[in-house]
Amino acid sequence: MLFKVEMTVNIPPSLPAEQVDEIKAQEKAYSQRLQREGKWLHIWRVAGLYANVSIFDVADNQELHDLLTALPLYPFMTIGVQPLCRHPSSIH
Repeated sequence: MLFKVEMTVNIPPSLPAEQVDEIKAQEKAYSQRLQREGKWLHIWRVAGLYANVSIFDVADNQELHDLLTALPLYPFMTIGVQPLCRHPSSIH
C-alpha cells in the first residue's frame, strides 16, 4: 500500500544540542535503512521548513503506524497521512 506522509518537526529549544544531534543521527540511520529496504520510497524536504513529504510502500496501515512511531524524532513531529492508489492516466 502506498501512503503520502507529511512530517513537520518541532524540537523544543530547551532540548540540549548534544541530545538533538544524537536523535538526528539515529533518525538518519533509521530512515536510510527503510529506504534501502524499499519501504520509504521517496523523501523531499519542504523548502524553508523543517518538514518533509514522503512516500511509503508498506503492507498495511499497521506497518506504516509501526514505522512512523519508531522514528526517533516522532515525539517532536506533527504527521499527516494520506493513502494513495494508482491513477488511471498514469503510464507506469
